[in-house]
Amino acid sequence: MSLTAPPDAGATLTQWLAYLESLHPKTIDLGLERVRQVAQRLKIELDCVKIVVGGTNGKGSTCAMLEAMLLAAGFKTGLYTSPHLIDFNERVRVNGELASDADLVTQFQAVEAARGDTSLTYFEFTTLAALRLFALSRLDAVVLEVGLGGRLDAVNIVDADCAVVTSVDLDHMDWLGDTREKIGYEKAHIYRPGKPAICADPMPPQSLVDHAAAIGADLWQFGQDYNYSGDRQQWAYGGRAQRRSALAYPALRGANQLLNAAAALAALEALRDRLPVPQQAVRLGLLQATLPGRFQILPGQPTVILDVGHNPHAAAVLAQNLDNMGFHPYTYAVFGMLTDKDVAGVVAKLGGRIDRWYCAGLPGPRGGSGQALAEQVRAALPSPGAGDDVPLIAAYADPAQAYAAARAQAGEGDRIVVFGSFFTVAAVLQSLGRKS
Repeated sequence: MSLTAPPDAGATLTQWLAYLESLHPKTIDLGLERVRQVAQRLKIELDCVKIVVGGTNGKGSTCAMLEAMLLAAGFKTGLYTSPHLIDFNERVRVNGELASDADLVTQFQAVEAARGDTSLTYFEFTTLAALRLFALSRLDAVVLEVGLGGRLDAVNIVDADCAVVTSVDLDHMDWLGDTREKIGYEKAHIYRPGKPAICADPMPPQSLVDHAAAIGADLWQFGQDYNYSGDRQQWAYGGRAQRRSALAYPALRGANQLLNAAAALAALEALRDRLPVPQQAVRLGLLQATLPGRFQILPGQPTVILDVGHNPHAAAVLAQNLDNMGFHPYTYAVFGMLTDKDVAGVVAKLGGRIDRWYCAGLPGPRGGSGQALAEQVRAALPSPGAGDDVPLIAAYADPAQAYAAARAQAGEGDRIVVFGSFFTVAAVLQSLGRKS
């Protein structure tokens, strides 16, 4: 039970969210028993096609493309993602529109009334609110992003008609295990017996493949059941029984986006009897899908790149994307990471591409100081040889200050890369007065 009284009838969304943060003794408390119990009391039934997307990286992009293609095909679609960058409403979309404050508050009131003495985490509570809103919205399809892992994540109370695992790499190791095999086992639990189970990881852990076989899921593996090919102008998808050619590259930038797009198209192929998506809707959806903070390039000079990548796998992709850009004399990093992340692993992937590091402190119990982060960066970078330039490493209280300092130093032809956490990207977006 929370010691805080629930908000009154006229409470705002902000007041509700503050209350939810106080409800449960732990921020993360994996397990389905509590959330399933309250879902049953709420009688949540999603009478539509349910697509669940998990994975270490690429979840958000895959969800965005699925939603955009389904909307372009005329299907009424719900989308649930996390975390948000600026406003909580970003997490819940109905038919392409952000859920309103009033709609969310109504669902929070319903979940609060139904939970009784059952304690729920912030994520569990908000997931139930989103699912109830979708259930009442008469949708054709919902796309649901897993928050953390899969097996014990609140989203996994939903039985997916098709589940996608985008990638399996090392992240959230305190919760999911310290090897790809352990993490793959956790993520594979969003798969369901007899249902399409898409795996976009080119080298999936054996634990994922074995779990899919053990439960009798219909596993679609990248490189075996579906694939993509492309040239400089266009690309093509080839699946078990469906080929889509002459496709424009996705509006979402980055080296891994074809892997994510192909996984989304495999899911649509597997569901084509229930959700037929014509070629024109695929083309339109790929061009219209947007997702702030995923190798997002802001207009103007110097070039500013925003990337929420916060683990070595995402950093390797970011490094590849930076290499694919044109020449820039200097690259400035506005870098902020949570203390429970692999800072050394991320720096190792990007070290040679960054000329100056502007290390930012982050808030909250998992945040640390800019000074502590700067020391970790210094320790992780290789020692300069004779004649090598020593990269500048400076510390700042928060990402907005770090960005302002980088912006003051950068020339027009240079680039600034803001990365390391959702918190880092969100703080810089807010300092620029942008919503996305």
